[in-house]
Amino acid sequence: MLSRRDFVRGGVALVTIGSGAQSLLKVAVAFAAQNPADAVPDNGKILVLVQMAGGNDGLNTLVPVGDPTYHAVRKRIGFEDEAVLPLEAGFGLAPQLTGLKGLWDEGRLALVRGVGYPNQNYSHFKSMAIWQAGDPELKLQDGWLGRTLDTMEAEAHDPFQGFNIGGSTPPELRGEKVAVPSVQNPVEYGFQVGGKVGDGSDGRTATLMKLYEQYPASSPYGVLLETTVESAVSSAQALKAAGARYRPAVTYPSTSFGSGLSVLAEAIVADLGMRVGHITLGGFDTHAREVDDHARLMTELDQGLTAFYRDLAAHGKAENALVLTWSEFGRRVEENANEGTDHGAASVMFALGGGVQKGLYGDQPSLARLVDNGNLAFTTDFRRVYATVIERWLGVPSAPLLGKAWEQIPFIRAA
Repeated sequence: MLSRRDFVRGGVALVTIGSGAQSLLKVAVAFAAQNPADAVPDNGKILVLVQMAGGNDGLNTLVPVGDPTYHAVRKRIGFEDEAVLPLEAGFGLAPQLTGLKGLWDEGRLALVRGVGYPNQNYSHFKSMAIWQAGDPELKLQDGWLGRTLDTMEAEAHDPFQGFNIGGSTPPELRGEKVAVPSVQNPVEYGFQVGGKVGDGSDGRTATLMKLYEQYPASSPYGVLLETTVESAVSSAQALKAAGARYRPAVTYPSTSFGSGLSVLAEAIVADLGMRVGHITLGGFDTHAREVDDHARLMTELDQGLTAFYRDLAAHGKAENALVLTWSEFGRRVEENANEGTDHGAASVMFALGGGVQKGLYGDQPSLARLVDNGNLAFTTDFRRVYATVIERWLGVPSAPLLGKAWEQIPFIRAA
């Protein structure tokens, strides 16, 4: 028999996507938290989590300027000191990150160095699962943000408390109470009615709603089914209305990452009730030809995030939105024979937004004291970053969600 969790995780087949070249929508369900007495009031803050999938090369993102070991082991893929965009003494950004460098200069960017966890796993899938669960032992249930959303107070049938850009709900957003819509193209989001996407106003959808209303709420999954259908319709209507009102204040890059960020900006500007958004930029598994591939990815990341921040700022929303990046691991310190890097350990995380306290946080791992056959030793447990975001930004106690209390990092300004 399907459990309630299985049902929530799987979504509902009635909420589907239009036919097209890409899969645009896998899940579009949401229902209210069922224990309002335990919920946390909405503080108006929004987190946008950016997954840099594949294992981002932190050493070629935040570069140790003037480090002789860096230049000795990366003769073909390393940056010359004069090419790096200077931050604080001894460190600079990859040359492609010009927009983020500008936001650093404005005090809107922080970086956390040496982020990882004990006994690093070098499998993409296992390491991603660890980050997504917020637990290196994988004993905690659901995702770290799913558990966080479950504790938050939401309006009844609020369809966008969590919001993902992509084809299916990412594991970090899976929880017991809040299911998350996944969208790439708002135009194709909604019920499939006679081969067309409906917003709930057509006759067949109305009939479907009546059928669900007649299903006894006391029956198994009765309330859940009713809430799911209502939320699917209301979310399609809300996103359609938001699209009619929203006009970007900037030109987003013509990439899937850029267009996805514009959809998240649309949800924020339209006040759809989003507390957590998620988007993925893939391709960071740079085993070969890293110079060209990583430069392209850095450019895409930089242009997308810079446009996103500028758009929110122009709409007066930048102070309430925090962007946080993560990647399942870093890269090996020494370049390989294919002018790339192999799976590594500690890496760097970006925090971007109006509430950020500018600076470099966490100790830089030593290039002279490597571990596990040439990898950086992590200096900052990723759960410290999570605890900081959960408590200082989203306003939720973090210890029950992460299994214990973690020392926080002051990259978020005090309210």
